[in-house]
Amino acid sequence: MRNFFKKPLYGLFALAAGCVVLSCTSKQKPAAGILVDHDATDETLALFHSLDALRGEHTMFGHQATLAYGYNWEGDSARSDVNDVAGSFPALYGWDIRDFWWAQLSSEEETDQLFQQSLEWARQGIERGGVLTYAWHMSNPVTGESFYDTTSAVHAIIPGGEKHDEYKKTLDMVAEYFNELSPYPIIFRPFHEHNGDWFWWGKGLASEEDYITLWRFTVDYLRDTKGVHNLLYAFSPDRSRIDINSFKTEYFYAYPGDDYVDIIGLDNYWDVGHPANDASEELQQKQFIRSLTYTAQLADSLGKISALTETGLEAIPDPDFWTDKMLAALEANEWTKEITYVQVWRNANFEREQRDHYYAPFPGQVSEEDFLKFVGTDRILLEDELPEMY
Repeated sequence: MRNFFKKPLYGLFALAAGCVVLSCTSKQKPAAGILVDHDATDETLALFHSLDALRGEHTMFGHQATLAYGYNWEGDSARSDVNDVAGSFPALYGWDIRDFWWAQLSSEEETDQLFQQSLEWARQGIERGGVLTYAWHMSNPVTGESFYDTTSAVHAIIPGGEKHDEYKKTLDMVAEYFNELSPYPIIFRPFHEHNGDWFWWGKGLASEEDYITLWRFTVDYLRDTKGVHNLLYAFSPDRSRIDINSFKTEYFYAYPGDDYVDIIGLDNYWDVGHPANDASEELQQKQFIRSLTYTAQLADSLGKISALTETGLEAIPDPDFWTDKMLAALEANEWTKEITYVQVWRNANFEREQRDHYYAPFPGQVSEEDFLKFVGTDRILLEDELPEMY
């Protein structure tokens, strides 16, 4: 376990919250501090300010489903592959609403068990001072099949659609879950990678107008109808469907508006060795840096937080991936240093996936030594290094 002291970042803002909201902090490029939810809990507002305070100095490291299972284990929530390697849990815990939302497939008893287990995982992270983020791989609401089922569905669940009332019932359960964790904050990242065509809410499968309507209705219903006030909303298109030379224009496809987004995120597997990307390693790294630079610049221009919301290289075959690719990009310039967190995808149990589907190292994995160098830098924060975030 590394030895770092903790200091409360929110305390720096507590006596001057009004100043922060009016964007009069001492930072050269401050976040405006005005949230989507003007009635957000104090802890949620504190998290936003704490993320803002990290900009330029540190980047939190996150891992999806880190307590649920690992490379060759599951069912031991006291474990994490990241903790097994580095002696600390990730700073950011990635979860998914699907972790507890299986009503179409499970009995009421099974659904409740999933609901309670998911809450327990979340509370463990909260108790240690970690940060929570939730995506939503929602099953197709028209067919009930996988989120990869591209049957048209968005128009059916927005106001006026034939499945709208059913969607509200789904949101009722989501709201119940989030309110169970209140007042502690959650970064909520619904309907991600919408500029791709692999999810039913994606480009070409739903109109841009309907997607925006879905996003706005979801926020309005959770916040105004169900009283959920512990969410920061993250927007995250996929890099593979953005022309790097038109990034600042194409990023805003189906953007729901500044009043509906707190975090400007990017999902980028494309530039870090994705097998479908035939660009040279050197060109990929240059474009990775550009994508992070532009993301941070856009966030700054809007008074929001920037993040690399999903990334990683499956099975991590490169022994120097963490320092040569990830750290080098995060430290490339003043803008890339403003990325407040980076999250890699899950380490799926072999019995679940039957393939090498993992994105963080485990003991003995080829990139383990390099990962220790990566998290040992001042740039990268794991949970044991976090200040009081909320």
